[in-house]
Amino acid sequence: MTEKNKKLDISTASRLSVAPMMDWTDRHCRVFHRLMSRHALLYTEMVTAPALVRGGALHLLDHSPEEHPVALQLGGSDPVELAEAARLGADAGYDEINLNCGCPSDRVQSGTFGAVLMKDPDTVIRCVEAMQDAVDVEVTVKCRIGVDDQDPNEVLPEFLARLGAAGCSRISIHARKAWLQGLSPKENRDIPPLDYDLVMQMRGLFPHLHLSVNGGIGSLEQARGFLDAGLDGVMVGRAAYHQPWDILGEADALIWGEPQGPRGREDVVRDMLPYIERHLTEGGRLHQVTRHMLGLFAGCPGARRWRQVLSTETTRDGAGPEVVERALSEVAARAA
Repeated sequence: MTEKNKKLDISTASRLSVAPMMDWTDRHCRVFHRLMSRHALLYTEMVTAPALVRGGALHLLDHSPEEHPVALQLGGSDPVELAEAARLGADAGYDEINLNCGCPSDRVQSGTFGAVLMKDPDTVIRCVEAMQDAVDVEVTVKCRIGVDDQDPNEVLPEFLARLGAAGCSRISIHARKAWLQGLSPKENRDIPPLDYDLVMQMRGLFPHLHLSVNGGIGSLEQARGFLDAGLDGVMVGRAAYHQPWDILGEADALIWGEPQGPRGREDVVRDMLPYIERHLTEGGRLHQVTRHMLGLFAGCPGARRWRQVLSTETTRDGAGPEVVERALSEVAARAA
């Protein structure tokens, strides 16, 4: 990763981003994703401000230089605490600080942050302004179109208007309501209907804001469709994790207009090996990295065998890069 990539205009990078996903988009996942796209904006898992400020868990900010452009997502509802957490994130080198106003989990609600914050826009504005005062990097927000019995047609435009007035000009919108009672976090990702039309209406109402759509986007072609329709960005979640090559492998060419190089999935695996070796040397375990690589060959001959080898052999004591190489040879044998 070059210094040029780190300095890539963040709004340009956010034309395509990989959503923050708990237990998934850790530092190893982000290095893996970066090998497929030089430009896509990558997000951390949500890190809570109390964990950083009160708990001193600064290891949660660890990341590699090659991950840039990379954004830190914070969860919290106390402006003072979020400002300090944002400062810690900026000092750690993150290119953007994002406030989570969209996660519907019970654990998040109990901390009075995530999607429940959409019920308290005054607090959101205080948090955003405090974070902006604390850092020089851009502060952004990820939200839902509404929560519970709120009418998204009323709530979302008011929410965006207030964010814009506070100087927050880049917002990612998950195009579903969040039901804080009655639905699990998993159900909240699937059951509430998607309302892409409402997000597109916001594009027309707020031309000065940089708006990205999130939720249910399953292909690079679908992402391109949203960009062609006038949205500023597209944030892809589960599809980017489970079929990473399909989303990121051609992204630099189709989203940013770069010539498509000759690299393929096998090259990504080989490029991961030095990182894996370094991780093992530092005392890490192989499966901590390879669990994020299971979907690389989705849809290809040998994909099942690739997943089998990585799922069963990487957790064994002493497992090293030779396991990954063996899995790759299995794919090559079935593709021949």
